[in-house]
Amino acid sequence: MWQAAFEFATFYTEPPMPSTPTKILETFPNPKPGRDFHIHMEVHEFTCLCPKTGQPDFATLILDYIPDETCVELKSLKLYMWSFREEGHFHEDVTNRILDDLVKATEPRFMRLTAKFYVRGGIFTNVVAEHRKEGWQPAPRVDLTQFEHPSNTRG
Repeated sequence: MWQAAFEFATFYTEPPMPSTPTKILETFPNPKPGRDFHIHMEVHEFTCLCPKTGQPDFATLILDYIPDETCVELKSLKLYMWSFREEGHFHEDVTNRILDDLVKATEPRFMRLTAKFYVRGGIFTNVVAEHRKEGWQPAPRVDLTQFEHPSNTRG
């Protein structure tokens, strides 16, 4: 019996992962560069390691930006976020590093990254980092009537 298990273990290999983590952020041309529009993304499964303990830190990252000439491609963003899973970072460091990398890749008019780290030692940590392209000013805010329910369904 042990011989059969050993032979299986010796010859069996896991199939390769279809995707692997990477620090490469891909972009695509902004489809409407003459207009300011807001892109909002939420990354609910961000993970890195505490540099002091090696324990995992979990966060929800909220990315809001006004693109200029390029937008970040979503699959590359997912793989980029995945690349931090085995790296040790303080919350403040990783938030600013991610923002710097995204700004370098996309050169947006405006970008804000909010990192909401889950509780550790009884403390929740939120880190907000922003970039504003020199000379860019947002259009005046227009307040519209708010809908009672945030759902996209009716009823």
